[in-house]
Amino acid sequence: MKSTMLSTAAGAAACMMLMSAAAQAQAQFTMKLSSPTINEVSHEWMKAMKAGVEQRSAGKIKVELYPANQLGQLPATIEGVALGTIELSLPAVGFIVGLEPRFQVFEAPGLFDSIEHAQRVFADPDVRKRLATFGASKGVESLVTFVNGPMMLLSHKAIRRISDFKGQKIRAPGGAPIQMEPFKRLGASPLSIPLGEALPAMQNKTIDGLTGGFAIFTTFKYFDVAKGLTQLPGTFLVASGLVNRKWMQSLGPDLEALVRDESRKNEALFSTWGVEDVGRVAATWKKSGGELISFSPADQKGYLNETSAAAEAIINASPQMREDYQALQAAAKKHRR
Repeated sequence: MKSTMLSTAAGAAACMMLMSAAAQAQAQFTMKLSSPTINEVSHEWMKAMKAGVEQRSAGKIKVELYPANQLGQLPATIEGVALGTIELSLPAVGFIVGLEPRFQVFEAPGLFDSIEHAQRVFADPDVRKRLATFGASKGVESLVTFVNGPMMLLSHKAIRRISDFKGQKIRAPGGAPIQMEPFKRLGASPLSIPLGEALPAMQNKTIDGLTGGFAIFTTFKYFDVAKGLTQLPGTFLVASGLVNRKWMQSLGPDLEALVRDESRKNEALFSTWGVEDVGRVAATWKKSGGELISFSPADQKGYLNETSAAAEAIINASPQMREDYQALQAAAKKHRR
């Protein structure tokens, strides 16, 4: 009898251990991905991440997508990543500089020649190693850094030359000096507001114009508000997949490596789908009655001279940012074709 009871107890214990092991094998981590935009290249990256991570993790990681500010405006989602309530957010780097000033280096005009050139720089092993240290003291890191497209400026009074900046109140892609001072130098009055608030501000003419990545202007149908869309020379919208470091570590070595590998693999979208999307967006903008404006060669040179001088003065004031910027310049030269 006693032997039977011990056998039963041992069997029950073994069963419980097996059930526990099975539960652990099926345990899921939730990875919430937040973006201020939708139906553009960062959204495509999010969708690719969901498919790849869920398949390769065999259900251990559940990926949830929240494009178009569904989890809140950028300041809130960036704070959410820092606090660990959101696993990853995809803001323009201009909105991260309050958390990590080193991201300002990407705001310097003339650093990249094209989207493809920028992605070659970001894929450089030395650049990856450097970018992995951004945000370390704040518990975040950039899982992916990418160009969302050329930086464009839409204004009620179309900007056709650099003299047209004078007196215009323009939404800048962030509130740091490096986003503000170049526009001030051109005679504009810049201000920082989240992307989700920019459209109503344009509609009620609280602002005269706004800057942003090319795709947002067709996605949110800005052609119903204004028509003149100007490409800013040598300037691109750089964005970051800002991730919570503790959450990444909580995955364990194998799953963390899986997430990083999927992110790196899906970077190809920025130089393929993303480049093709620029053409699609241009066609949609024109078809919807919009005008695409480029500066004359003289105004392009004048714009880059003025904005670069303002940006480099800010970067050079910080030894760390100066070192980061010089490293990016060296990589840009190395990967220039």
